Amino acid sequence: MGVAIESRVVHVDGVRTFYRQIDGPGPPTVFVHGNPTHSEDWLPFLRRLQGPAIALDLPGWGCSERPSGRDFDRSFEGLGAFVGRFLDRLEVGEYSLVVHDWGSVGLIAAQRRPERVRRLVVINAVPLLPGYRWHWIARWFWRVPVVGEIANATTTKASFRLLSRQATSRRGPLPEEFIEMAWRGHRRGRWPAVLALYRSADPQRLAAAGAHLDRLVCPALVVWGRDDPFISPAFGRAYVDRLPHAELIDVDGAGHWPWIDRPEVVDRVAAFLAG
Repeated sequence: MGVAIESRVVHVDGVRTFYRQIDGPGPPTVFVHGNPTHSEDWLPFLRRLQGPAIALDLPGWGCSERPSGRDFDRSFEGLGAFVGRFLDRLEVGEYSLVVHDWGSVGLIAAQRRPERVRRLVVINAVPLLPGYRWHWIARWFWRVPVVGEIANATTTKASFRLLSRQATSRRGPLPEEFIEMAWRGHRRGRWPAVLALYRSADPQRLAAAGAHLDRLVCPALVVWGRDDPFISPAFGRAYVDRLPHAELIDVDGAGHWPWIDRPEVVDRVAAFLAG
């Protein structure tokens, strides 16, 4: 019999926020997704995990509300602060944290209250570190006014499938079930949350946001697909250097979503979270 994963909604500062939850005793594991996916990204981990868990859709992604820029701070710092308020709203005290891609906004909340974090997993995450240079999609499209709006308005499932070939070590695109999952959360038109997020993320602001990573003294696991074309494996090593008690797993034959190319990553992460 599989674990019971429930779909729930909570209002955080008036923002309707969707999340998936596994009930159970003890501190939960909190999963924070990246772009362009949503909490469904984490289902392989939720099904394998022993113990309670929470995986939210960030505002603007998945099934959560799309608040306007007038009413909500859509910068990456704003999303990081929102994750903290979300956890407070659910009355989460101690927790373990798993982040991927832009899920690194969860590290912003974690640095503010590091004593709450019991274990940490960082998977091919946007670097809150010095020296990062944005990948070509961000530089040429999302971070460019007007061009980004046009790109988002004209993206199709077929073009997304074609682009996904870069994110995997396998021949061809990412699996069709992943394409369908990600597309279910796609917001046609401008998708302003994506544009605001990337346009807020100047390299110096990213580095400043990770200034206190060394406060996270919990056991940490950094998992990095070595064939990631968007974020160099050098930043996996850089995260390990900044986190006081971190171990690095370089995953050969894996891209930006290493658990898709190498499913055994799910078991390794679940075992680490189980202590």
